[in-house]
This record gives sequence, C-alpha cells and structure tokens, in this order.
Amino acid sequence: MTSKERTSQPVRAYETVLGSIEADLRAGKIKIGDQLPGERSLAETHGISRASVRDAIRILDAMGMVRTSTGSGPNSGAVVISEPAIGLSATLRLHVASRQLPVADIVESRILLETWAAESADLTSNPERSEEVLRRAGELLQAMDEPGLDREEFHDLDSQFHVLLSSLAGNAVIEAMMESLRLSISDYVSESVTSDAAWQKIAEVLRTQHHGIHKAVSDANGSLASKLLREHIEWFYTESRQL
Repeated sequence: MTSKERTSQPVRAYETVLGSIEADLRAGKIKIGDQLPGERSLAETHGISRASVRDAIRILDAMGMVRTSTGSGPNSGAVVISEPAIGLSATLRLHVASRQLPVADIVESRILLETWAAESADLTSNPERSEEVLRRAGELLQAMDEPGLDREEFHDLDSQFHVLLSSLAGNAVIEAMMESLRLSISDYVSESVTSDAAWQKIAEVLRTQHHGIHKAVSDANGSLASKLLREHIEWFYTESRQL
C-alpha cells in the first residue's frame, strides 16, 4: 500500500475523538487528572455514535492514557492519566507472541537501554532521590536473597530492581521503555526455566550478579555497572536457552 493510498483511506469515527483529545493535551486544555466529557457529550461534539466514543475510550485505556470507572463524581468516567509503559508493553507482548519481534531482539534492546542508563546514572544532581532509589534497590536484593522465595516472586523483584536502577539516568522515556520491555517478556522469563533444580542454580548466580551491579552503581562506577549488566543479561538469556 502506498502512502497516498493510506492517506486517502477514510478516518474511522473513533479516530476523531483520539485526535481531538491529543490536540487538547498538547494545548493544555486537558491535563493529567482531568475527567473527560461523558459519552453523550463527546458523541454530540464530534457527530459520531456513542459506540464509536466507547471504542476511543477503550483504546485510550489500553494505551495507559485514561482510567475508567463507573459511578459519579470526579473519579468516575474516564480520567486522564499517563502510564506509557502499559500501552507499550501490551503492544510489544502481542508482537512478541506473533513472533514478529524476536525475544533475542527484545533482549538486545534491553541491554542497550540498561547499559546506557548505567553509564548515564547521575547520583549527584538529586542525592536524596538517588539515595532512596539505591536503598529501595538494596531492599529488593534482600528480598531476592530470601531462601524459599518462589520463582514468580523472584522474577517480579528482579524486574523491579532493573527498572529502578535505570531510573537513576533521569530519563523518563528510557524508564518507560524499560518497564515496557520488562512486561513484554515477563512470560518468556518466567517460563524459560522449568526445572526447580536448574532454577536454584541459576538464581544463586543471579543473586551474586545483582549484588555486584548494585555495588558498582552505588560506587558511581558507570562503566563497571554497564559491563556487569551486559554480562548478567546475556548470561541468563544464553543459560535459559540451553535448558
């Protein structure tokens, strides 16, 4: 299909609502926490059916742009939020499932993001926040060190640890992408090691690697942290494929 053919296609009714809301966000007419007009009002404003309005709201919900709830009051209906990782991860998960986005490419992208974040981590511009992030990351390490921790809990704590450390780079887009990559391959990670005996050996190595990464970041040694992160991610991916 040519670009001319794409542009000549009729605009779907719900797209007019999406376009209008995007324009209002850009102009500052709608802000985070605001409640969108009701279905009837949006339908009348855009000259479309309420069903088309509902389609638009469902899409915004899936994109992490609104939170919907029933009832009345300021928190009912569709309230504007911004959770970009939700929409990104949902899209990535579907494309990974369709095998159009290989897990290997997702892993490589994660390495690029995490190593960049480690190299760019700034502990001095906001030392209080940095200290809090490192403290919370340390608590996650302690939780992962608990004997008898089941695999699902470990993976959840593990992913939180990585996303938290990446936030030290101070880049909101990188943080959102990290979170979306984490969510997009969560099933692959949890299902990659099926044997409990094999998992215990792998978990022990992961714990040691995590502590080394945390220390390097805490010491503001970005190059070492970047190196350890690459080795850590590549090791788990290679090891899990061999099982």
